[in-house]
Amino acid sequence: MPSSKTLLRVRRIEFKTRRLVSDLLAGAYESRYKGRGIMFAGVRPYEAGDDIRMMDWKVTARTGEPYIRQSVEERELTVMLVLDGSASLVFGTVDREKREAAAEVCALLTLIAMRKQDRVGLVVFTEQLELYIPPRKGRTHLLHLIQAIMTFQPTGTGSDLMRALRRVQQALRPGAIVFVLSDFLMPIDDYGRTLAILSRKHQVAALCLTDPLEAAMPNLGLMTLQDAETGAVEWLDTASSQWQAQFQQQRAAFLAERTEAFQRARVNLIEMQAGDDPVRVLMRVFRKAGT
Repeated sequence: MPSSKTLLRVRRIEFKTRRLVSDLLAGAYESRYKGRGIMFAGVRPYEAGDDIRMMDWKVTARTGEPYIRQSVEERELTVMLVLDGSASLVFGTVDREKREAAAEVCALLTLIAMRKQDRVGLVVFTEQLELYIPPRKGRTHLLHLIQAIMTFQPTGTGSDLMRALRRVQQALRPGAIVFVLSDFLMPIDDYGRTLAILSRKHQVAALCLTDPLEAAMPNLGLMTLQDAETGAVEWLDTASSQWQAQFQQQRAAFLAERTEAFQRARVNLIEMQAGDDPVRVLMRVFRKAGT
């Protein structure tokens, strides 16, 4: 069972976001993510203007009166959260770290999906699969998920998104909603093809966690930089205009390649800085869903 401290944090999140989750976010979520199909609900007498293609001929023949088949949308969905637990997310120069921002967005998505009676599951990955919680429904499952999202401590430091996406592929039936939360700083070749394959059978949305310092390195003179995932240390001369120009060129090339890979995979990529309001971020996600 979740600890009392975790339960308190969950209740605070629910209280803080109750109206937004129930009205604004939940409405946007439901309008973008529809059920998987149509479910038979019964029959009723034919009325002028009804679609003749919906006529139930068996009931009509048996009763001698025209009857129409009634159907409702099968609204229940499966939602899978894929959360990057690598060390590069333990970084932040604004109000919070990228990992904290990702956890809050995951918690909100869990609350929204659960209130719409959808099943929710979780995958946390580093260079290995750290955690897999199968999609389920219910209050107990909700608390278990949010506890894992907010308190789980990965053992690895690297990132293997391809392995995580393949696990999702194996676990889910077609038609699920998959949210991937990462900084996507790993090489595109490591996951691009797997992402494209996954998006053929599921609706995939990607939230890219960023920090302002990753876009523009300030002039700090000669300094050392350590890779959070590999531990490798490199000397940088940030005062050099040549180094600054090369940094911007490499970043621009990387971002262009990543954008092209996501477009090929037909996956919307939404940028999110660690200090952004998660509610506004999710509204952008829902608006772009299906476009």
